[in-house]
Amino acid sequence: MSLGEEKTISVTTFRKSGDGVATPTWVVPLPDGRIGFWTSSKSGKAKRLRNNPRVTVVPCNNRGKVADGASPVTGTAQLVSGGAEFDEIRSKVKAKYGVMVPISKFFNTLGHIGNGPFPYGDTGVIISVDA
Repeated sequence: MSLGEEKTISVTTFRKSGDGVATPTWVVPLPDGRIGFWTSSKSGKAKRLRNNPRVTVVPCNNRGKVADGASPVTGTAQLVSGGAEFDEIRSKVKAKYGVMVPISKFFNTLGHIGNGPFPYGDTGVIISVDA
């Protein structure tokens, strides 16, 4: 199964110190063997990717437990906040995850009450996996 066909992948982004931060995320396949997902422009993941586009990805469950025998692969991430590539990610996430999208948005909103606005899924991430 390709990474884009997985239900969830663990995406490791890197702090300025070089320490990795793994986060489980939904994923969709994109043309040319790339994969994509969305995140908030205010998330730590987006902040780290703006500083360092290097990532490691591996299949995992919804809680981030890496699948037995899965081997991580490296890649380079690109943030997109509009245009055809962002629209493609958004439409594919909605098609693949269906009713889970508004449920996830609801709980995301609840989790940020009192902390000011926290946009949901306003930034696409495109990962080109290294050969």
